[in-house]
Amino acid sequence: MNNNTISSSNKETENLLNRFISYAKTYSQSNSDAADAGTFPSTEQQKDFALKLEAELKSLGIENVILTKDFYIYAFIPASKGFEKEKPVCLISHMDTSEETSGKDVKPRIFKNYDGKVISYPNGNFILDPAEDKYLAKAALNKETIITSSGDTLLGADDKAGIAEIVTATEYLLNHPELKHGPFELIFSPDEETGHGMDKVPMELIKSKSAYTVDGGDIGELESECFNAFSADLIFTGKACHTGTARSGKMVNAVQVVSQFISLLPHNMKPETTEGYEPFIAPLEVKGGIEKAGAYFLLRAFSMDEIEHEKKIIKTLANSIALSSGAQVKVKFKQQYLNMKEKIAADKSGTLKRLEEAYKACGVEIVNSPIRGGTDGSRLTEMGIPTPNIFTGGHNFHSKTEWASLNQMAKAADILIKLLCK
Repeated sequence: MNNNTISSSNKETENLLNRFISYAKTYSQSNSDAADAGTFPSTEQQKDFALKLEAELKSLGIENVILTKDFYIYAFIPASKGFEKEKPVCLISHMDTSEETSGKDVKPRIFKNYDGKVISYPNGNFILDPAEDKYLAKAALNKETIITSSGDTLLGADDKAGIAEIVTATEYLLNHPELKHGPFELIFSPDEETGHGMDKVPMELIKSKSAYTVDGGDIGELESECFNAFSADLIFTGKACHTGTARSGKMVNAVQVVSQFISLLPHNMKPETTEGYEPFIAPLEVKGGIEKAGAYFLLRAFSMDEIEHEKKIIKTLANSIALSSGAQVKVKFKQQYLNMKEKIAADKSGTLKRLEEAYKACGVEIVNSPIRGGTDGSRLTEMGIPTPNIFTGGHNFHSKTEWASLNQMAKAADILIKLLCK
């Protein structure tokens, strides 16, 4: 591989920046309610982004680009001459952005050679301060180029930075035929943020037995383990009557019952009080009225024993509160994805080793960290294709203070090139 990499070329990094800005401005937010109800993709704007990516990949000269009926983008790039027998690999990123913060009308701002000054937002009463963000402080020390939103939306680095890095690395290889590579595939998926990203993935098209998601955070992060993820739906049924005659057990207010349930969950098992390998239970939604009220929770843990413990907490507490209040309760658990650690560790094809070698060849120190969440790769690993996760250079995902480092994005693209080249 020559030395003219993405990260060492002003022209290539500018190309990467422009591509990412274009993607960030493209509205593609998903919707969990619609996804859970069976709409796929869950929003029309994801279809628009898929059509844009399809056209762009074809414009690069990739002949085998497929937009599936479920709006996955699939592309196959054949091997360099003489490398046709190499085993193919697949690169994956997702098209949708989180609904936790608006992703419409994103207005990216660029801070070249960031000097460490506090960044304020024209459309938000908050700041980015390197004194409070160790990753931003490190980026300032290195004079990296920082991209933020204007403060009224997220930025969309999750995961448009990943898509930009994959497309830029692919374009680079197509423009540099002297760099020899085996066959590889690209997949851009809808609805990853809703947990449905791999529901309709076109397995019949995928030739690879190894895959890599590009959906991580700070430079160096290499993730091969994640949460086991379950959801819990609770419905409390009370008794309604006129509030003026509610005394003496005539009313059982389901709103108060569900509120009491949430208030009694262990404080040390909240997302806000946990880190690293610590499990959590997270209430995401409460809705209903006096007669019936429900709540939706995420259960996250790195071991199945811990998941079962969380389920026991939910069931025991729900039954106890229902009994004491006179309400009735129904609890339903659903598996979302599983920890990919064991299957990646058992993989004999060298998926993880090749990635580690690519990091080292690009001079990037590996930071092994668990994903306190999941990726499309978590599901794909369950489905038989080991899929570790690569950093994108994005930070503060799902928030209005989300930011990305162009320098780190360029390094991620370098790693992809090295991963693909022979």
